[in-house]
Amino acid sequence: MTSIANNPIDSTIAKPARYLGNELGAVHKPWTSAEVRWVLTYPEVYEVGASNLGHIILYNIINAQPQQLCDRTYLPAPDLSAKLRATNTPLFALESKRSLQDFDILGFSLSYELGATNILEMLDLAQIPLTWQERDAGDPLIFAGGQTATSNPEPYADFFDFIALGDGEELLPEIGLVIKEGKAAGLSKQELLLDLAQVPGVYVPRFYEMAEDGSVHRITPEVPKRVLRRVATPIPAYSIGLVPYVETVHDRLTVEIRRGCTRGCRFCQPGMLTRPATDVEPEKVVDAIEKGMRATGYNEFSLLSLSCSDYLALPAVGMEIKNRLQEENISLSLPSQRVDRFDDNIADIIGGLRKSGLTFAPEAGTQRMRDVVNKGLTNEELLRGIQTAVARGWSKVKLYFMIGLPGETDVDVIGIVDTVRWLRRECSQLSKKRLNFNITISNFTPKPHTPFQWHSVSTSEFLRKQELLKEEFRRVRGVKVNYTDVRISAMEDFVGRGDRRLSAVVKRAWELGAGMDSWWENLDKAYSAWERAIAEADLTWKYRQVENGEWNIFQSDNTAMEDATDAPLPWDHINTGIDKQWLKEDLQRALDAATVPDCAFEGCSHCGVCGTDFGHNIVVKPPEIPKFEGHFKPNQNKEQKIRMWFGKVGEMSLISHLDLVRLFDRAIRRAALPISFTGGYHPGPKIAIANALSLGITSNGEIVDFELTEEIDVEEFRTRLAAQLPENIPIYQVEDIDLKSLNASRLMDKAEYLITVQVDNNPTWQQWIDEINHSQEILWEKFTKSGKKQEINLCDRLFALSLESIEGNKAVIRFTGSCRNDGTNLSPDNLIYMLEKVANTEFQLLQVHRQQLILN
Repeated sequence: MTSIANNPIDSTIAKPARYLGNELGAVHKPWTSAEVRWVLTYPEVYEVGASNLGHIILYNIINAQPQQLCDRTYLPAPDLSAKLRATNTPLFALESKRSLQDFDILGFSLSYELGATNILEMLDLAQIPLTWQERDAGDPLIFAGGQTATSNPEPYADFFDFIALGDGEELLPEIGLVIKEGKAAGLSKQELLLDLAQVPGVYVPRFYEMAEDGSVHRITPEVPKRVLRRVATPIPAYSIGLVPYVETVHDRLTVEIRRGCTRGCRFCQPGMLTRPATDVEPEKVVDAIEKGMRATGYNEFSLLSLSCSDYLALPAVGMEIKNRLQEENISLSLPSQRVDRFDDNIADIIGGLRKSGLTFAPEAGTQRMRDVVNKGLTNEELLRGIQTAVARGWSKVKLYFMIGLPGETDVDVIGIVDTVRWLRRECSQLSKKRLNFNITISNFTPKPHTPFQWHSVSTSEFLRKQELLKEEFRRVRGVKVNYTDVRISAMEDFVGRGDRRLSAVVKRAWELGAGMDSWWENLDKAYSAWERAIAEADLTWKYRQVENGEWNIFQSDNTAMEDATDAPLPWDHINTGIDKQWLKEDLQRALDAATVPDCAFEGCSHCGVCGTDFGHNIVVKPPEIPKFEGHFKPNQNKEQKIRMWFGKVGEMSLISHLDLVRLFDRAIRRAALPISFTGGYHPGPKIAIANALSLGITSNGEIVDFELTEEIDVEEFRTRLAAQLPENIPIYQVEDIDLKSLNASRLMDKAEYLITVQVDNNPTWQQWIDEINHSQEILWEKFTKSGKKQEINLCDRLFALSLESIEGNKAVIRFTGSCRNDGTNLSPDNLIYMLEKVANTEFQLLQVHRQQLILN
């Protein structure tokens, strides 16, 4: 066993709470009774990975399997990565704190072309060899799943023992069963992988090889020629899971309402790889949301789909939830919606005091280009949707457009600016406020398994068109425009449509420092690493085709296009269900600017998906929309005020103050306690923590005040709240106080601390303590907010100081000092400064514990 000996998580690293594990919803299963032990990870920092819905669902599903357990891990931030390497500590799983080497199987979600470098970073931190050729029988099985892994696994083939293609809800339990039986039978890794290759949806790269033309073929008849993508029905109940301590990217409950999209946008890989479309029964969605909101304590939920607006039951489901949770200050957010389906019904369910943002994706600035990409959106529909938003109170809308689309001209590019001007002009009479736009201009990147997979883009053209737009937008006010960096787009294209030769490039790019490539602060370093890796692999010529544009399908003759579309592709052996001939025909329709209707609601488009292997579209008839009972109105009644003394002990000392505020809010919601709210546009619960405790400091003397809308027995309050708090936040005392009493934050006067201090020289602890106690003045300089220097006599802020115990060159010191929210404080660091002044030597502060807060 290689469990970590010393826990590296402490207050010296940024946001240590993201590495604690054991959040609400975390599953703990006995290690010894599990026969298959998994670790799942989303290879990004915790804030991104822990809020990913697919990650949460699969974590819950595997843990629901008998004799199997699933733990989690995420990409450490650079400071923790450096600490792990410096201490030779392997990357560990969050719940068990065991090294990843201890597990049977380690799974990565690969949903972004450049994310593979993060995977290599994690494998290296786990001290696991990076390629399957280097790993031996004692190493875990390493696999990947996700959209990128499904669409074209070849650039990453060397790193994984197998790839899970498509949906994992049914596939991963089948994989676990094969591994369980293989372990019981004592199979070798080669034999076990051969068994796994028989499972539909499992692709084992070592049993296939690349031909000179880039195509991939099996090397043994014991595996299928083409590997099937798996399809599963969404299960909303498994969406209810983790409630992180820290704020995450999607800090809300998310429930999937529809899987798949049949709109047929020709640039959209998810739309092609998730067919057929399947609606979730409205009753299951409503039940999952109501249960999930009460179980998690979130104040926001999101309904997830590639196209939420195509879920016809959306208005009814949203309204039912809004009505049921009307008194609980709950808001609904939706991802990018179809603007042509945005109407008053949808405005009702996402509106209210806390309006969520509105995001639409017209994709192109002219009708012709929207027809070329088969967006299925007319100018009239676009205007009607924006006008509805303005009429219902929105003054800012986010729009997504793309440039570099096949057949695009400069007229189409400038059409983006013309569209924005036109929308604002047509909506000017609907509101006194100016309609503002937040616009994102992304660079079109051709994706495998789409009709545009044969198109060649040009980064030099991207740059030219961006400059064209910047010049035009300079004359438009109230518009914020963001442009995707063309370097990211170029790398995505180069890797995403690559073959097995790119495994070496990906590995070398990681060695040269590529990682977290989508984060702006790492972009220059990452791009330099990728360029050098490509050059060292002698593939610069291929990358130049991305920079300069290899060819344009709209400017090629029929023979050239037929030659290109008939050539084998590195992903032809992946059976997604989409017929390659249909993709060719749809490409021709794009050349003619001909549209294809949505086959979920109109006639079949004959793409090849529907049948025995993948099923058929399932569209649920929408129920009647319930009567709208109105938006949340904050209950500001104050019938009772409760003061509570609590502690922050153990790992809870690594929870920041803002995270603690959020934790109490959610605990109060889960306990269903009648909390009073503030007024205004952003009503919040009346919960007032007396004083912020610095990160890493433990305490058993914290105070928080609660205002309630109805009276409740204090012991019942304590019992219900304690049941929803982590065990390391104990409740010591609860009192009913006068309604007119000031909050504890305004009554604070002093705080008592116990600090553990160490010094290298021969200590004379009592002498130093006595000298401080007899001092009249120890001056300390601080800077005010305006930058002025100010001298403070720390002795005026010290009320008691004593020596508690001595052990060698360490001592435990008790002191009481000022602690007021006006800034009149004596912190443990201030006391260390006083010690250093009287002792004329340096001290090390090892531990701080706040014993109590003293009210005036």
